[in-house]
Amino acid sequence: MGDGGNVVGTAAEIAELVSRVALGDRAAFSVLYERTSGKLFAICLRILKDRAEAEDALQEVYVRIWRRAGGYRDGQYSAMSWLIAIARNHSIDRLRARQPLSDDIDAAGTIPDSAPNPEASAVAAGEMGRIESCLGELPPQRAEAVMAAYVEGYSYAELAERFAIPLNTMRTWLHRSLKSLRECLEHSGLRS
Repeated sequence: MGDGGNVVGTAAEIAELVSRVALGDRAAFSVLYERTSGKLFAICLRILKDRAEAEDALQEVYVRIWRRAGGYRDGQYSAMSWLIAIARNHSIDRLRARQPLSDDIDAAGTIPDSAPNPEASAVAAGEMGRIESCLGELPPQRAEAVMAAYVEGYSYAELAERFAIPLNTMRTWLHRSLKSLRECLEHSGLRS
């Protein structure tokens, strides 16, 4: 499975490969798999904790990548972050699917509707907009580090290596960034 969890290639190279995959370039897809499968497999394995299931999940992740590559927008976040989010979300979905259906059935024998109502959806969309706005106020590298740590699940050590800074500096970045986000969200009315 790749190279043991590391990505081979620069962020620009990975973004270029995703762009070519969006155009249906099978050779680019093969190279993208070769360069990123180690990292994505490690994420699937860390979440699913079962090698065979992680291997199955990885194949499904790349099917999704092939189908959704046209939806990637360079500049919003790194291509690798986009790939990691797909792997992470798919693995979490598989983990949730393991839960027996009987746990979700209420006493009347019906499955409760867990979909948010339109009002809750509108509130959530507004909150996401404020969060994205507050993230936009952070320096770009720090916003990327926050997303990588708290959305994608990177460790402080992995982030320190990724950004080529000392571990304690990364801790400081994340601590200060979270404090700034908290203050921004309080001022924007998201937090009470």
